[in-house]
Amino acid sequence: MPSARRMFLKQSAGLLGLLSLSGFSRHTLRAVGAVAAEKHFEITDIKRTTVKLEFRPTPRRNMDREIPHWRYIELCDVTLKCGVTGTGETLLFYTWGVTPDEAVTRVIGRSAIEVMWDDSLGAGLQMALFDAVGRAAEVPVHALLGNQVHQKTPLSWWNIDTSAEDMASECKEAYRLGYMSYKTKGRPWFDLFKQLDAATKGVPPEFKIDMDFNDTLRTAAQGMPILERAGKYPHVDIFEGPIPQEDVDGNRTITNSTHVKVAIHYGNPSPETCAQTRCCDGFVAGGGATKLITTGRFCEETRFPLWLQMVGGGLTAAHSLHFGGVLKQALWPAVNCHQLFENDLLTEPIVLKNGHAAVPDRPGLGYEVNRDIVDKLKIEKPAERPEPERLIETTWADGKRMYTANNGNVNFMLTAANAGRYPYFADGADTKLVPNDGSPRWRELYDRARKEGPVSA
Repeated sequence: MPSARRMFLKQSAGLLGLLSLSGFSRHTLRAVGAVAAEKHFEITDIKRTTVKLEFRPTPRRNMDREIPHWRYIELCDVTLKCGVTGTGETLLFYTWGVTPDEAVTRVIGRSAIEVMWDDSLGAGLQMALFDAVGRAAEVPVHALLGNQVHQKTPLSWWNIDTSAEDMASECKEAYRLGYMSYKTKGRPWFDLFKQLDAATKGVPPEFKIDMDFNDTLRTAAQGMPILERAGKYPHVDIFEGPIPQEDVDGNRTITNSTHVKVAIHYGNPSPETCAQTRCCDGFVAGGGATKLITTGRFCEETRFPLWLQMVGGGLTAAHSLHFGGVLKQALWPAVNCHQLFENDLLTEPIVLKNGHAAVPDRPGLGYEVNRDIVDKLKIEKPAERPEPERLIETTWADGKRMYTANNGNVNFMLTAANAGRYPYFADGADTKLVPNDGSPRWRELYDRARKEGPVSA
């Protein structure tokens, strides 16, 4: 590699991040005498490949109820004029930004350094640009983002809501692999306390469990008895989104009434309102590089902790590690969800010790893609989000039985819950996917539930 390019970026990697955020351009490069170096970063080619991943068995029987479309990942390979290629990925049907065709066309022939901070490029393309620039400069991505403040960063194991038995087995597996945090959903179609009873028996109190309610507790008055009871488990550490985020007074009441930390997604209500009212204890932070760094700066100024929520396979988790290295307030375990899959597409796993993973110090993202696995799993990109028929059965201790069918919307069960269509966190609740056995009974229940919403039977 040309020594001039290597020396330029090694000496100014930290400056690059600051200049990029403030409108980095060719004019800026010329001002620092770097025109010769910049030409090596011209984007000459972009290739995209879609793969279909399979979930591990335990997540599979739960993800298949509501979000089977999380299997689809698009890899983006960006090649620079210097011959270096960087790779990023997008979880196609759950992401802060899918890379549009227009963005690919727009950046060809331009400097990767100049465009890599543009969040409108989408997750996969932006990640690939950072990886490519880091590899070409022979510096880790975190050196392009800012000053490193953490040598290691916490990660959390994640699952959608599951049966009590599945939650217990997943917590044990997470702990076995070095995780010290498990994040999941709090839902009225599962018995929350049966889940906690089972899950906490197999792990020490230092292992933490965080519950995301997605507003299903509805109001502070309704939700506090449930939160108080859950808070008695020493493992329970964070409640996310217990009630609608715009209910500032209600969230402040909850935050002030429980020793368990309360998290909400950054941006609603405004960060300034959160700082003034302290209606939460910290934030869930997501989005592109520019948004994440901006969020991190606010949290540092106001001393709000955050967890990074960057969801995908192994590359996404690796990318998240670099942000964890430079964001001072990234103190809560990050949610990346790569643990869901049988294969995360990396040649080597991200290893945890006592709940933390090392921030990579190798060039670029610091991890390599397993191209043999990619070749085996690649498919044509779906034209739209796959929507297989699903019939879901929920039962309660009193014998009540309800059926829900997917209706074309992603959050069809959550929407029904927040509309009060299910009993409110009643004892003995359990839920499972009902396989299509081809019977008239299955078809009758499915069609009725799809038309009417959750139905009793």
